[in-house]
Amino acid sequence: MAAIDLYDVSSVIADFDAQFADFRAASARTRQTLRARRDIAYGPAPAQRLDLYFPPGAAAGLPIHMFIHGGYWRAQVKEDYAFVADGITAAGAIAAIVEYTLMPGARMESLVSETRAALAWLAAYAGEFGGDARRLTASGHSAGGHLVTYLGARGPHEAALPAPLPQAVLALSGIYDLTPITTSYLQPQLHLTQEEVAAWSPRDATPAPGVRFGIVVGGEETAPFHAQADAYAAHLEASGAPFFQATPAGEDHMSLLRQMARPGSAVWGLLAATIAG
Repeated sequence: MAAIDLYDVSSVIADFDAQFADFRAASARTRQTLRARRDIAYGPAPAQRLDLYFPPGAAAGLPIHMFIHGGYWRAQVKEDYAFVADGITAAGAIAAIVEYTLMPGARMESLVSETRAALAWLAAYAGEFGGDARRLTASGHSAGGHLVTYLGARGPHEAALPAPLPQAVLALSGIYDLTPITTSYLQPQLHLTQEEVAAWSPRDATPAPGVRFGIVVGGEETAPFHAQADAYAAHLEASGAPFFQATPAGEDHMSLLRQMARPGSAVWGLLAATIAG
């Protein structure tokens, strides 16, 4: 019997399909209940779109929290993650759910550039939709947990830090060393190069001064995700970056994100603290 690839969460989690169906059902409810502006272009490419969801009321000068979805850089769409806005808006922030071009149609450098461009758009136009560009934070899940770190860090080949910078980033179930992905079931789909691994592994990136990092992995996730989180935490500590690390008990790769959208849960508390600073 072939060994299970521990990065293949759809095979490891027994109710993966049911949990993802819940993502979609919850997202449909969010689209019906929250005031929104959808499919806003932050760039010229077809996938460079984002959705804004607003807390109840007509307040201005609200914090803005951007979310980057997962799918191992090559799957999923923002519409399936609208439910995350429930947690963000409950914490008093405007939610920006971001889409980006998927691999292998785009390379890793493009994905990082696109998500940075989305944050820059939010900062530039914050005043037009009731946001405060001085209070930008972001989170990401799985592949999004990888990408979100580059909003607040520069790769070893980059001369300058990105701009604007978020106040804080929250990375859930992220991949911080791309090396193991090159020998996983994903490689035939991603075609990661050694140059991409060297340039875009967060373990080798330089965190921006002042950006706060949160690293979260579910207690029930497979060993590689825990190893990734531990190694990245060690890197942040060595870099002198402010960070925290959390391992919510009983949560797997999927349920961890679902809990972030449930006000009052431990994971939502981490999100709310990230937004509040």
